[in-house]
Amino acid sequence: MILLFDMDGTVIDSTEAILESFKVSFERHQDTQRDEEAIKALIGFPLETMYIRLGVSKSVAMEYVATYKKYYRSIAKEKTVLLKGAREAIIEASTFARLGVVTTKTGKYTKEILEHMGLLEYFETVVGFEDVSQPKPDAEPILTALNRMSHSNEAVWMIGDTHMDIISAKNAKVDAVAVTCGYESKEALQKISNHVTNNVYEAVHYIKTLSK
Repeated sequence: MILLFDMDGTVIDSTEAILESFKVSFERHQDTQRDEEAIKALIGFPLETMYIRLGVSKSVAMEYVATYKKYYRSIAKEKTVLLKGAREAIIEASTFARLGVVTTKTGKYTKEILEHMGLLEYFETVVGFEDVSQPKPDAEPILTALNRMSHSNEAVWMIGDTHMDIISAKNAKVDAVAVTCGYESKEALQKISNHVTNNVYEAVHYIKTLSK
């Protein structure tokens, strides 16, 4: 069995680091600050998409992204925490499945965060934004992870907190469990997923039960 995990809102809470990095990027580009709730509603999308949806011109959005990434990396470890039960969920999952990460975060920074938290060793692969041409909800990120893991006929589950995770799984023709501890409401997730749990720990136990 293979379990693939999203990061933000599923395994980690880096909201403080994300919001602070957006604030700094707007300041340094002498732009108007955006509403924090508007930013949080877009977490999970690629950074360029987030900036464009927040009103930044596509022609300069990647300049904002570069500023964001440089600052984010300097504070990410300090201002990112594991969500409740995430460590236990990953350790438990590793006893009955092979694990991977599929995220729209930069893979390089994701590895640094996981290593800082002592969890990188549990994952065979980390697929980040820079590893694909089409991010979630496209199937490519999941298929990239499965290709790296030499997937054959094993059952595959994706665990994530947004519709992008669930749709990506459907596009890749794998199963998915949505968690409500992240950035989308339970009501929204129930419309697109048959399996909705409160957090990643419950998601792992649900999958483990089905695997018996």
